[in-house]
Amino acid sequence: MTQEIRNIYCVGRNYQAHAAELGNDVPDQPMIFTKPTHALVAMDGGELTLPGDQGEIHYEAELVLHIAKPYREGIQVDELVDKYALGIDFTLRDVQSVIKKKGQPWLPAKGFLRSAPITSFRPFPGAAKLAENNFKLLQNGQEVQNGRISNMIFDLQTIVDYIAKHYGLGAGDIIYTGTPEGVGPVANGDLLELVWGEEVFGSVTVHV
Repeated sequence: MTQEIRNIYCVGRNYQAHAAELGNDVPDQPMIFTKPTHALVAMDGGELTLPGDQGEIHYEAELVLHIAKPYREGIQVDELVDKYALGIDFTLRDVQSVIKKKGQPWLPAKGFLRSAPITSFRPFPGAAKLAENNFKLLQNGQEVQNGRISNMIFDLQTIVDYIAKHYGLGAGDIIYTGTPEGVGPVANGDLLELVWGEEVFGSVTVHV
């Protein structure tokens, strides 16, 4: 999987209710951070080991876009994106709280090994069609997150335009587009399932 992916861009605080639940200000422009490709791991029904000695690990379910071609000014997101998936942006929340206070980069909290589980990709039906369904995260069968991309602060077009302008965007890049409210900690043995509409896209059992 990592051989096919070039850059992993992530959008922080892209749902107003999520920003509020963590006591964060709503950004006036997209907040972008990155993860190493070593963070990627397939959500294929297997087991996933995460660091259990650095405080709470929080799940953050997200829509993920796959970029099909080099970005050019004026290109529409429906032409630029060929596939989509669901993913989890795992966050070492206690670590993040400390480094935020110190003004340090987010990498230790966001970029650790296996911090970016992802389902298999599906053909991209267009932004408007995606907005018709919700995506969900189930923790041990219970719904804990439920998001719809129409509730994003920055829509998909704004995200790709911003990333391309400031950092570059090309074929093989992927974008984690932000998480809705409901984030919370995982515990050893948790089964996490990502659902699009009524279809389970992928699952993983967590060990910490």
